[in-house]
Amino acid sequence: MVRFLVIDTDTGIDDAIAILMALRDPSCRVVAITAVAGNVPLPRVLANIGIVLDAAGAGPIPVYPGAARPLLGEPVHATYVHGEDGLGDAGFPTSSRPVEGEPAALALIRLARQQPRALTLVTLGPLTNLALALALEPTLAELLARIVVMGGAVHGRGNVTPAAEFNIYADPEAAVVVFDRVPELTLVPWETVLDHRVPWDRWDRLTNAGPLGQHFVRPMTSRLVDWIRTARGLDGFPLADPLAMAVALHEACVQKVRQATVAVETGGRLTRGATPVADGMPHSRGKARIVEAVDAGQFEQMLQRACTGAYHLTPSGR
Repeated sequence: MVRFLVIDTDTGIDDAIAILMALRDPSCRVVAITAVAGNVPLPRVLANIGIVLDAAGAGPIPVYPGAARPLLGEPVHATYVHGEDGLGDAGFPTSSRPVEGEPAALALIRLARQQPRALTLVTLGPLTNLALALALEPTLAELLARIVVMGGAVHGRGNVTPAAEFNIYADPEAAVVVFDRVPELTLVPWETVLDHRVPWDRWDRLTNAGPLGQHFVRPMTSRLVDWIRTARGLDGFPLADPLAMAVALHEACVQKVRQATVAVETGGRLTRGATPVADGMPHSRGKARIVEAVDAGQFEQMLQRACTGAYHLTPSGR
């Protein structure tokens, strides 16, 4: 069965790997990619989507520009993690792929209406585009087959503050809209990512599995890997967006799910962007299927397939 996928992304390093996973999966067809500011500013996100598609030799896939800033407040970026260019400052050549004129929120609505209950939407960045689309089309969630969200820290183990995960922290107001208006989404939180780190020896083997791994994934991740291994002392690579993509591609890899209501904190000085489980709270909505465990072997197989494809960028760009 072919899965039709729409990817909403703020393309940094782990987004790029997740996109490769979708492009290399024979059971998946990527229908469109929508861009949102997050890891890097929107123009860089759009440029990076083109680079990833070029690296994989992908056919024409429409790319739609989305929100350049959160619903409220100032933009939040993570270039300290992903590099100034968002792809590890590895020096990949620029892409000449076109960007569509239609805004991402409108594209999401149109695509869902054209193929009702056929599309899986996986969000890898802040939820601004989805929140805008839901404001324009309140029944959007019912028009989609599934919504898989990488985001949140349901046990308060954040990665940008002690309480908050980056994607939610970057636009918590948008997250409120999404959790409030989607009857049930599948959530892959940061704690689950930490519990599914890829050990360094296996990561080395994965990035040596083929041309895309050797010439694209490895140089893109080399600085980040060094930082995580030395400065943070972790025993493996936490790959947030690839883990969410694995769940979107193959639900069968999910081993444990918790049904819960998730709230989003928007006003706390120290807790803005926190996503506590709010079961039993009055007026709480936002039912979510919180993924707690994934088959590590299946996840690594999907990563390996992403790394084994042919590399299509010119060596001069590296």
